[in-house]
Amino acid sequence: MAKLKQRVSYRQKEGLSVDMFTREELAQIHLATLRVLNEAGVKIYNDEALNVFSDGGCKVDRSEKIVRIPQYVLEECIRSAPSSVLLAGRDPKHDRVLETNRVSWTNFGSGIKIYDVNTGILRGTTTQDVRDTALLVDYLDNVDVYSQAVVARDTPKEKEDLIAAEAFLTNTSKHCHHIDLQSGKSAKKFIEMGAAIAGGMDELKKRPIISALICPTSPLQISKEGCDIIMEFAKAEVPINILSMALSGGTAPITIDGTLVVHNAEVLAGIVLTQLVNKGAPVIYGSSTATFDMKTGTASVGSPELGMISACVACLAQFYNLPSYTAGG
Repeated sequence: MAKLKQRVSYRQKEGLSVDMFTREELAQIHLATLRVLNEAGVKIYNDEALNVFSDGGCKVDRSEKIVRIPQYVLEECIRSAPSSVLLAGRDPKHDRVLETNRVSWTNFGSGIKIYDVNTGILRGTTTQDVRDTALLVDYLDNVDVYSQAVVARDTPKEKEDLIAAEAFLTNTSKHCHHIDLQSGKSAKKFIEMGAAIAGGMDELKKRPIISALICPTSPLQISKEGCDIIMEFAKAEVPINILSMALSGGTAPITIDGTLVVHNAEVLAGIVLTQLVNKGAPVIYGSSTATFDMKTGTASVGSPELGMISACVACLAQFYNLPSYTAGG
């Protein structure tokens, strides 16, 4: 335990908080995660990422596309990841810093249907809905960051993510968090859009007015496209949110602590990739992990367990001294 404390810091919270774990219990989840990453590993469907992991000291089985991450590699990458991340607004009054003891709020996304208040009909979402939701969030004082709220389903699928980006970037002065990028190529274009608004890549690095999210595929996989997006953002030094959506009883163990180990392994594998690509690249420890309703076959996003899981995830992020992003339910 003494060695663990030297490697991974835990900062005591101040003020009102919900402590789901003792320090010893957090250490147990960390040690279980180390075992999963070092023995079972994570499946990586991207040859370039496999090379990055291999060059960084990880054990790579190329035939099975399995990456096993040793403890020393993992903890060095945790140390090199920034403990705070600036989510800058186009208007500096909307700047938000993600770090321990600071809480900000964003909207949920990305919806594919919307209730049309003018017609009373539930319909598919459009580019105009992307514009409207961005404008609404821009007006709301209690929402700090715009996350892509809905999908532009009236556009060609291969251009949907960038058309949506143009729609929300031009309708809010708050930070824009893209949660539906489809490829590394789209990620690069989105970063270029952000740089054009910020005044160049150097200015975007100083004041990142955009960020993005990728989800590992539970259990313990990261897709080719997910790896490409992670690597593009790490190279550009623009914040990337590694957000697991593990489901207790579905894609993860049915117990909350077992789910947290799978969740933790997936997120940390993504964080390791960012740091091996570019040491010090801004990264966010994310979660929309929830429980699986076996009766309906759906994710129980509004369940009490989701709130418990999100509180646990925040504790884990603080254990690693990393900024976090969790689902509210």
